[in-house]
Formats: sequence, structure tokens, C-alpha cells
Amino acid sequence: MMLSPDISPRKPVIPRTVWALGFVSLFMDISSEIVHALLPLFLTSTLGLSVALVGLVDGIAESTASIAKIFSGYVSDRLRRRKPLILLGYGLAALSKPLFPLAEGLAMVLSARFADRIGKGIRGAPRDALIADVTPQAIRGRAYGLRQALDTVGAFVGPLLAVGLMYLLASDMRAVFWIAVIPAGLAVLLVLFGVKDQVGHDAEHAARIPIQFKDVTRFGKEFQTVLVIGTVFTLARFSEAFLILKASADGLPFALAPLVLVAMNIVYALGAYPTGTLSDHFSSSRLLIFGAVTLIAADLVLAFSSSLYGTFFGIALWGLHMAVTQGLFAKLVAHHSPQALRASAFGIFNLATGLALLFASIIAGVLWDYAGPAATFLIGASFATLAALMCLRRSGSID
Repeated sequence: MMLSPDISPRKPVIPRTVWALGFVSLFMDISSEIVHALLPLFLTSTLGLSVALVGLVDGIAESTASIAKIFSGYVSDRLRRRKPLILLGYGLAALSKPLFPLAEGLAMVLSARFADRIGKGIRGAPRDALIADVTPQAIRGRAYGLRQALDTVGAFVGPLLAVGLMYLLASDMRAVFWIAVIPAGLAVLLVLFGVKDQVGHDAEHAARIPIQFKDVTRFGKEFQTVLVIGTVFTLARFSEAFLILKASADGLPFALAPLVLVAMNIVYALGAYPTGTLSDHFSSSRLLIFGAVTLIAADLVLAFSSSLYGTFFGIALWGLHMAVTQGLFAKLVAHHSPQALRASAFGIFNLATGLALLFASIIAGVLWDYAGPAATFLIGASFATLAALMCLRRSGSID
């Protein structure tokens, strides 16, 4: 008696290109976070700049990244290619790294940050679109969760390396910055040899210029709903600098400030892949509501805690909400946008959330100065509550 062969369908596997992009993100984040963990101290103590100028450098850099994202998404859709822009973005970021140890004043630091953030803006939308291009829809949540997890590993390894290198190199920040060039170079090599483009999108539906918010109507109501909910979520999630300020106010020594980002990103990295996998099997709206409730809890703990233990518990909850929501939003943008306009959709989403983050951070800073830390985190909890209610009401539009 002959046995019939096993013809059960195989479970889709995450494509090699997604793994490559994940490790590219890991190495570039290690490089960037080594620099960013020390840059405020470098600017104020080594170059003698004011704190106001430090804020100006960051503000210009982050705004530049948000604007660049929408243009790179459009160009990627017009070219129907992803890899050239991904390579350009990571290449610019890598080329910016040697400028930090060479800097003798504000101009070179500003140029380096500008190039680094332009690079981030250029690569973001094409990279996220490529993940959707090469990954079966059934496992897209898992794919985005994997890339986000590897990216976030770099986000906590970088600050840890910065602390260790400062100890080994007798606090020579310029020497530490030179070492940060190495992982940036590895990231570019991985793009060159590990990332495979997918070409041949439908030319009939090639993108026109979707760079105005009125053009969002071309993406359908589902995408518009994801865009609005994502923006409100971001209003609730202001800059992580306020987590550092809160820990410092509660007694964390300045030299150990990078540990705030380490703690948050460890939880983020551990949670990103499992929650990404869950998003392939469970309701997206319910997961977003869970993420919003987690952020509300984090804000309340941070608003009312006066001990470092409580503060770090709130920081861990903040990292958990990031793990639940960030990869999920990427999956939803990909799911609710046409393939030929996918990178443009990511560009619009990233621009809206980037501007919302800037606005939220301005509000948080004003509240911190005039009403205290508790008011800052309570307004964040209010926005998170609004996001949860929107998810509950619009669940049918995003699932």
C-alpha cells in the first residue's frame, strides 16, 4: 500500500531580505545611539554650546527627517524600486558619522545631524514598503515585528556600548565617536550584499505626487482612519527625553542617564516580535487598544511616582506600548494602501506622525516648565485615552 505524500501547505517563512533589513537597522542603530547617547554632553561640555542650541540641533534634525520621508516614498513609487533609496539613506547616515569626532563647532555638528536625519528620512518609507513587497500578507505582522525588534536591540546596545567605551577610553568622546563609524559601515555593506529589490510594480498605477494632505483621499477611508489614529497615538507619545528628565529628577545620576533608554528598549525589543506575530492572528484594533491602555498606565505611573523604582516601571510600560503599536501601524499602512502607492503611504504616515511628535514634545516641554512633570504625563494619558476610544469606535475600519 502506497502512502500519499504530505501535501499540507508549508507555513510561510520570513524572507531573507527582511532579515537583512533587520540587521541593517540593528547595526545602524548601534552606531547612531552611541553618538546620540553622548552628543548632548559633547555639545555642552566639549564644544561649550548652550542647552538651547542643543535643542535647536535636534529640532532641525527631526523635522528634516519627517519631511524627507514623504518625498522618498513618492520617488520610490515612481521608480518602482526600493533598494537604491534604501542604500542612499543608509549611506548618508554612515558618511555623517566621521563628522562628529571631527567637529570643532556647531556648524559641523549641525551638518552631521542634518545628513544623518536626511538619510533616515530617505530610507524609511522605501524600506517599510519593501518589507511588504517581499512578505506574504499572512506573516507581515511577524516580519515588521522582527525588523522592529532587531532595530530596537541596536537602540539599547548602542547606549550600553557608549557607557562601556567611555570607561575604557577614559571618557574620550571623540574616540568613542570614531568607533561608532564601524557598525555604520557594516550596515551599508549589508544593504549592498544582503538586500534584494523587488521590481515590476504595475506601471498603470504608478504614483503621482501624493505630497499634500488633500491627496490622502486617494488611499481610501481605511488608510485615513489608520493615519488619524496613528497621529493621535503619537500626540500621546512625546519625546523620550522626558523619560530621562523624569528619571534624573527622581535621583538617577547624570552619568547613568543612557540606562533609561536601555531599559525602555530592552522591553521594546523583547516584545516587538511576539506582538508582531500576534497581529497576524488577532484583531488589530484590540491590540491597539491594549497598547493605548499600556501607555495610559505608563503615564499615570510616571505622573505620580516619586521613586526610581516606580519611574523605571513606568519606563518599562512605555517600552511595552511601543512594542505593541509600532510594528502594527507599519503593517496596517501596508495593508490599507495600494501596492503602487505603498511607499508614498508610508511617507505620508511618517510625516504626519513625525510632525505630531514634534508638536507633542513642544506641549510636553511647556507643561513641564509651567505645571510640572505630572501635568506632562497626564496630558499624554489624555491623548492615549482618546486614541483608545477612536480604536474602539473604528475597529471595523482597520481590522
